[in-house]
Amino acid sequence: MIVMKGAFQTSREIFENPIWQDVVKFRIFFFIVGNAVFAEEGVTVSGIQVGRGQFLRSYRNLIKDLEYIENRSIKKYSLSVISKKIEQLVKEERLKIEDTELGTLFTVVNYAEYQGFDRYKKESENGERTEKEQRENGVRTEKERSENNNNNVNKDKNDKNVKKKDNTAFEEYTSNPTLIESLESFVEYRKKIKKPMTDTAIKLLLGNLDKLADDDSNKIAILNQSILNGWQGIFALKENSKARQGANKPYKPDIPIVESTADAQPVSDEEMAELMKLAEEMKRSKQNV
Repeated sequence: MIVMKGAFQTSREIFENPIWQDVVKFRIFFFIVGNAVFAEEGVTVSGIQVGRGQFLRSYRNLIKDLEYIENRSIKKYSLSVISKKIEQLVKEERLKIEDTELGTLFTVVNYAEYQGFDRYKKESENGERTEKEQRENGVRTEKERSENNNNNVNKDKNDKNVKKKDNTAFEEYTSNPTLIESLESFVEYRKKIKKPMTDTAIKLLLGNLDKLADDDSNKIAILNQSILNGWQGIFALKENSKARQGANKPYKPDIPIVESTADAQPVSDEEMAELMKLAEEMKRSKQNV
């Protein structure tokens, strides 16, 4: 582990900050702040200028730096965990990062404020924040919260409008709630594989479902089959296709009939896991009907 000489300041406000509740994130941030360069002129490391409030370290070295003991054994955080927590610190505007040949150059945002004596001198004289500062912070926090809520509301409205349009088409097509849910799941699945369906494609989907199946249960099975197999289009059920071709002939799925370019596309393991989860939810929903 790297060991820096000297000392650094930490405000007691840290105990009231949400970062205190996240042990891994707090340890990473505290370690970087504590090892950041304090000198105004900075330092030069192998030709790289490291300024005041900056710390040069690779992610893999951080794994070693942040080792801890649990049940008499040495534990380490994974690279993915450290990367995730640093990304959160960047989003929270606590850190800035820059890649270099020797590793990542971390910049502590507001380092001068953390390590400046004026701030703590003022707190000592006043004993606590003034009412004005509290009010300003509250207004800023409320404003940020309002902006975030507005963004979330707008996003929800857009998502609901798209879903409402799809629901209208599906509800006009059938009154079976299980079939409607399966249609919605297929549309959502297409979004997950980055092949969203147009209004025309949805109309084709409904028309061709009627060609492939005479009853709702088979239509639901056709939609589930495509999701489970990672297909972009819909196909006749395997059992039906095999029966038509004969027992001694190899099975070949029908040509996809939703969009002319909708050849079956493979999906990643992660996407397939999500699809399996989606299919299981559809199966449970069907059993509850």
